[in-house]
Amino acid sequence: MTFRSVIVCHIVPGSEDKVAEVFGRYDRATRPQDFGVIGRTLLSLDDLYIHVIERNVDPKTLERPRGLPAFQQIAEEIAPYVTPYPKDWKVPSDSVAKEFYSWVPATEPESAVTEEAVIVQRLRPGAEPDIARLFAESDAGPLPGEMGVRGRWLYSLDDVYLHLLEYSALPSVEARTRSHEKPAFAQLMADLSPFVGHYSPQWQSHQDAVAKEFYRWRASD
Repeated sequence: MTFRSVIVCHIVPGSEDKVAEVFGRYDRATRPQDFGVIGRTLLSLDDLYIHVIERNVDPKTLERPRGLPAFQQIAEEIAPYVTPYPKDWKVPSDSVAKEFYSWVPATEPESAVTEEAVIVQRLRPGAEPDIARLFAESDAGPLPGEMGVRGRWLYSLDDVYLHLLEYSALPSVEARTRSHEKPAFAQLMADLSPFVGHYSPQWQSHQDAVAKEFYRWRASD
């Protein structure tokens, strides 16, 4: 079983390569898997930095949850580019988003995961229970299967709403895109609209809400 933590910060737009270089150097020089970290993905959208950490142990069960031994060095090196998102930030844990909903199908699909996505939107404060209810109702029906979704996790931090998705190989990307035209999908989006809005003022299509991956690392053993 994989356990995820999601860190949300601000990033200086255009500095993704510099941040990726820092993590790449430390991930090559250390063994994050010795501390339960088996993967990480760094993404950005506008001024937002998203760090998805994957572990093979639940950090809540550890006496003192730990990441890389070089955590402090990494934090210092990326400090010119990555800064806290919450206005009342005091400690690093204040940047960890809260998971408020998750769903996986009762039976595993035949095809393996071939795609992951992180959707970013603005959140109306206190709207998490309504959003969770709407997705629970939708996930009880056929729409996730029709879109190839094999898992979703919803997170929030202040006014940021994050929707992590895992897709199976089937249906195709084109078929999933066509699913956006289904009445059930349109109804879900309409029901969610009082609770979430566009993160980027330049939003023109659903694709504009998808964060861009700029670094990925996975443990080899």
